[in-house]
Amino acid sequence: MGKQTGAHIVWDWNGTLFHDNDAIIGATNAAFAELGLAPITMEQYRALYCVPVPKFYERLMGRLPTDAEWEVMDEVFHRYYAEHRVRCGLTAGAAELLAGWGSAGRSQSILSMYVHDELVPLVRGFGIEAHFLRVDGRVGPSGGSKAEHMVRHLGALVGVDPARTVVIGDAADDAVAALHVGARAVLYTGGSHGRASLEVVGVPVVDTLEEAVVEAERLAA
Repeated sequence: MGKQTGAHIVWDWNGTLFHDNDAIIGATNAAFAELGLAPITMEQYRALYCVPVPKFYERLMGRLPTDAEWEVMDEVFHRYYAEHRVRCGLTAGAAELLAGWGSAGRSQSILSMYVHDELVPLVRGFGIEAHFLRVDGRVGPSGGSKAEHMVRHLGALVGVDPARTVVIGDAADDAVAALHVGARAVLYTGGSHGRASLEVVGVPVVDTLEEAVVEAERLAA
């Protein structure tokens, strides 16, 4: 990536760089169907989604799922998603933004709660892996917060200063993870959350990834 200037972006994957909303809502409704729950719309999803994911299910079911229910829903969700993600692509303009950030001498990485062994070949398949110092997905059980994963992610990035790091994601949890490590955050409205639920977090909220990168440049200056 050439000489680095110190500014670093940690990108989220699902709903941010990877525009997979259709696969996500389909997988969610497939999981709900296993328990006889009615399907929800994308608008309902974006208004109610939160992490940890069992809390999201509680908002829709009126109670937390049992351990057995969670295991069934989680398995169905990931099986459906894996089958349907193949029709999804990068968010419009993402590849050009990644190239531009790197060519300016800045660094970037991916931290996702998507399964690591599936994330890496997916990123590689889009031909963008070389833009990143590191690509980290989730190792271990699903359903938790990103904060502790962010600690390990930044700890593995040599020479990256959290104070000059900006997390770009589509969920409130991305901002929580950023603040947990002393980084900044910009939240993007094109993924899992609507604007209203993102603005309560108190970090910049934008409607395009291009705006997110401009804001990241300002915050990391």
